[in-house]
Amino acid sequence: MIDEEFKVLKAMSEATNKMDLNAFSRKVGFSPAETVEQIQQLAKEGFLQKVGGGFGITNKGKAALKALSPVPEGMSFQFYYGLNQPAQLSATTLKEFYVVIRQISIESIEFHLYRRDFENWIKDAVKDPELAHEIEHFREEELKNDELKKAILKKLDASYNIRDLI
Repeated sequence: MIDEEFKVLKAMSEATNKMDLNAFSRKVGFSPAETVEQIQQLAKEGFLQKVGGGFGITNKGKAALKALSPVPEGMSFQFYYGLNQPAQLSATTLKEFYVVIRQISIESIEFHLYRRDFENWIKDAVKDPELAHEIEHFREEELKNDELKKAILKKLDASYNIRDLI
């Protein structure tokens, strides 16, 4: 998802009442024609759906907002390879977390999983206790190596359609 689409989707989620196109366009900082184009693209991709005379956010759109919204200041996930071995990689959104998981070594993933770092961050910073519980299962099942990495990526994608956002 491109930044312009996210901006429109976020503004729609924050709107508390009906708004005419000109007012909405001013809110998102686009011309009315650009706004219509972004709304049409979001609808085509399944993030919005036609509702009466306007558009509403779909479950896919709500998931995208959650995956793209940053966690509170100071709560980004800092990746390590081991104790006192920072990886110089961090994530402030679930999308960023997904991207780092794809590229970082399995040693780092196992290090964090077995310390419960992933489930605690997802529960406390992302505010998704259900996903945290699913990640906890991977630890309990003692998944390792590529099987673990694939399971985490698959679960993140199943919960938030993250591959559609990259």
